Amino acid sequence: MFEKLFMLVKNNAGMAVVNNPVIPVKYHEAVINEASSSIIEVLKGQMENGKLKDLIKYFQYPGIYNNPLINSTVNKFANKLNNYYGIVPVEALLIAKELIPPVMQEMIQQSKNEQNTDFALGKLLSMLSGNYNMNNLLSQLAIA
Repeated sequence: MFEKLFMLVKNNAGMAVVNNPVIPVKYHEAVINEASSSIIEVLKGQMENGKLKDLIKYFQYPGIYNNPLINSTVNKFANKLNNYYGIVPVEALLIAKELIPPVMQEMIQQSKNEQNTDFALGKLLSMLSGNYNMNNLLSQLAIA
């Protein structure tokens, strides 16, 4: 699943990373890894902080573009760009805003695609929780 997320980020990294003169070519793959890990860290943080219901809502209502999850991920990724790659904060934030929201929206779309089980919500949550089967919990939350 994490490899699929990396590929999703890589496929969306065109203007934000690959064609961006601010990011040296030698850092392209590392920056894509940082974007992927930022998404995982924020989603996992939601679970660890007891906000599973909010995380599920995020995947149920894809029209929420100004979502705190997206904002947290954008900020986390921008901080990594600034701290690890020396990209000035304003530029780092622009890069993060260009890359993270489309990737996260595509994750939502793919989680709803019955033919693409890689991003199915139950599987995604299971991977984030250390392979704990989340399907029973998801069923209970859907009823609540």
